[in-house]
Amino acid sequence: MRSSFLVVCQGLDRITTWLCATACAVLTGAVLGTVILRFGFDTGFVRLQNLAGYAFAVLMILSLPYCLRRGGHVRVEVLSERLPAGYGRAADLTALVLFLIPVFGLMVWAWLPDLAYSWKILEGAIETGGLGGVFLVKTMLPFAGVLMILQGIAVLLDPALSAR
Repeated sequence: MRSSFLVVCQGLDRITTWLCATACAVLTGAVLGTVILRFGFDTGFVRLQNLAGYAFAVLMILSLPYCLRRGGHVRVEVLSERLPAGYGRAADLTALVLFLIPVFGLMVWAWLPDLAYSWKILEGAIETGGLGGVFLVKTMLPFAGVLMILQGIAVLLDPALSAR
């Protein structure tokens, strides 16, 4: 059961990594295209600007579970050097149970009504001529919340990840 869970989390991490890389590439291309159009040809393209915003939103929200999986989160621990070696694992478990699961669980739960409405109306851009699909971008928030919870549990269950 444990190994199956870790395999699923590893697969989800690969998907997250691919989505972050794709969002980064799209963001770079969209911003470059916008700049070239604006300063080279004195024109604008609202859909390209929307695409840059969407890619940025996806990149930022999915960077959280990506970073957590790799131990890239910031720790502010003043006393950890003086405490026993098992302290880090106990601190991670406490943080998971008291903070990570409740905060991201609440985020997912609180966002679901807005997300359901967004899907119901197939929400699009607020600008005239803007890019549709805002409902797809809004879907990334609860997806990232679930990924954070799963990756937090995976970090605790996998000794190779906990050592980082």
